[in-house]
Amino acid sequence: MSQSPRLPVLARRGALALGLGSLAACSLPQRGPAVPRGQTGRASVLSLANARFFPALGSGPIVAEFAAAMERRRSFMGTRAGEMMPPLDLLAISGGGDDGAFGAGLLNGWTAAGTRPEFSLVTGVSTGGLIAPFAFLGPAYDAGLRRVYTESTLADILVQRSLLNAVFNDGLADTTPLFRTISRELDEPMMAAIAEGYRQGRLLLIGTTDLDAQLPVIWNIGAIAASGHPGGRELIHRIMLASASIPGAFAPVLFDVTVDGVPHQELHVDGGAVNQAFLYPIAVTQARRARIARRLPVQPIRAWVIRNAKLDANWASTSRRTMSIAGRAVETMIAASGFNDVTRIWLNAERDDVEYRLAFIGPEFDVPYTTPFNPDYMRPLFENGYARARGGFDWSRRPPLVE
Repeated sequence: MSQSPRLPVLARRGALALGLGSLAACSLPQRGPAVPRGQTGRASVLSLANARFFPALGSGPIVAEFAAAMERRRSFMGTRAGEMMPPLDLLAISGGGDDGAFGAGLLNGWTAAGTRPEFSLVTGVSTGGLIAPFAFLGPAYDAGLRRVYTESTLADILVQRSLLNAVFNDGLADTTPLFRTISRELDEPMMAAIAEGYRQGRLLLIGTTDLDAQLPVIWNIGAIAASGHPGGRELIHRIMLASASIPGAFAPVLFDVTVDGVPHQELHVDGGAVNQAFLYPIAVTQARRARIARRLPVQPIRAWVIRNAKLDANWASTSRRTMSIAGRAVETMIAASGFNDVTRIWLNAERDDVEYRLAFIGPEFDVPYTTPFNPDYMRPLFENGYARARGGFDWSRRPPLVE
């Protein structure tokens, strides 16, 4: 669950564990053979051609998926060919660890305000990947979202390992409890509802990072749910777990894949290792830009971005100690990455004539943070997001500091 400024308490310990890890390489957990160099794009999961996309390896497949979704949407809504489609609402939910309580509260408050739209596209990274299915399905699932972010404790997320155990393992924490939480909340009826949303032409995408290939992966959750494959539900649960697995702090997630029928395993971690948030690849809107250039009318689109973090600088005195400096540097890089992502989405929206709306934790929220995933912190943050949205959220039209 990337970009919780306090979670690096685990990450700082992780830096030491990673440094010692080379001394115990022979004792590390075992895994199957990695996908060979240059074959990543050909690796298949559950034999589903559109289960996931590697945008860095070519935009063709994901552009085709967006186009197919638009056709399904047009058919579902009964819009004739050539007729302008109704406005589209797109939602990107960022990482943020337990700060995801803000996004969960915002969505609940948005429902209470009566202005929350149905989203044609929902994307999520890290804690945003946990929120995304609830956001995709709409207000009927608000209670589950509230439960996850106001009643969960550290014991519902992870089991901390001793430093010595972590050195000989694959992370400082075992996230089996989080997998159980995900599996309990995303039950069969919820999967069926996600599949139906996909058939209606709506997309739910969650990001992870393929650590072997050093590539971002976009998982097509609706397509997996709609496939009817018996392994689809568990795969979705594992994708959500992988999206929230902080490298070094949380155990990574292995995915069984095949290349030309030969089995391999991929090692995936938090999608925030590459992007804190994403919306759509620029190739998806190429036709739209062509219409704009010719001064032709285009379908109205609104892009909503929920940043589960503060965007102002988080001052802290840093001691002259190796772990303190390293941990603070990691926090700074993650914060900068998050700001860069919301700025990139804004720049793309400006280019594509898409309305941009950004929400983030405001400086008025000052509840002290003591321990990770503590309800005494998460509940007030949930209520902060809820109250601001219930009263009519003050969405920013551009990222702060952008002139």
